[in-house]
Amino acid sequence: MHQVLLPLGDAPRIAGIGVGVHGVGALEDVFRLPDLWQLHLYAYEGVLEVDGTEHRIAPGHASLVPPDTEVRYRYRGRSEHLYAHLRLTGATERHAAPVMQDTRPNTLLIAGLLRGALAAVPATPARASAQLWTVLWHLTDAAPTRLGLAGDPVSAATAHIEANLAMPLSVADIAKLAGVSHNHLTRLFRGRTGTTVVAYIRHRRMARARHLLTASTLSITAVAAAVGIPDPQAFNKACRRELGAAPRAVRQSSGDVRA
Repeated sequence: MHQVLLPLGDAPRIAGIGVGVHGVGALEDVFRLPDLWQLHLYAYEGVLEVDGTEHRIAPGHASLVPPDTEVRYRYRGRSEHLYAHLRLTGATERHAAPVMQDTRPNTLLIAGLLRGALAAVPATPARASAQLWTVLWHLTDAAPTRLGLAGDPVSAATAHIEANLAMPLSVADIAKLAGVSHNHLTRLFRGRTGTTVVAYIRHRRMARARHLLTASTLSITAVAAAVGIPDPQAFNKACRRELGAAPRAVRQSSGDVRA
C-alpha cells in the first residue's frame, strides 16, 4: 500500500492523541486498529510495513494508515513520535495522500498543530479537531509537483507560492523552480498580474491570514506561523498594514473572540 484516500468532508473525531515511545522493551511491534485511522509524525529512524509494503521512517516523515490495516514497526532503539488515532466521515469527499511522506520543510508547523491539538483535547475538543483537520488537509495537499515542467512559469510560481506560504520565499528560488531567470520571472509576473512577486506573496499571505483568523480556531500564533510570519510583532504590523487592524481585532470582527 502506497496511497490512501481520506474522507475529509467533516472534521475528524479524535479517539486518542499523544506522544508515543517505542523501541525500549522490543525492537518490533505489530498491531491493527479495527475502527480508527492512524496518523504519526516521526522523530526517529526505522521501518513501517503496511500490508506487506515497507516504508522508510525518518525524522520529519508522517504516515497515514486506514482502519483495520495491519502495521509492523521495526525500531533501532528508543523511538518517539506524535500520534493521533481518529475517525473520519464525509465519505463523499475523498482526497489522496501517501501512506508515508516527508513533511519537510513544514515539519515544525505540523508538529505545532499536533501539539496544539493534544493540549486542546481535554478542555476544547472542537479546537483540537479543527487543528487536526488542518494537518490532514496539509498532508493531502503536500504532494510534490514538478513546477519547472509546467510550461507556464507564472502558473508554476503561483502554485509554489500557494503551497509554501508558511515557509521563507525568495524570488530567486521561485524563479529556479519555475525554470526561468529571476529577471524573466519578474517581467512575466508583472505582465500577468500587474504586481511584483514580493507584493503577490505579501497579498496571499495576508489573505490566508484573514481567512484563518476569521474562519478557524487556530491560535493567532499558529496563524502567524501558517502564513510564514512567525514573529508576533512582524505579524501584528503586517495585519495592521494589509488588513487594517491587529490580528485580534480582525478575529473579533467575525464574532470570534478567541485568541
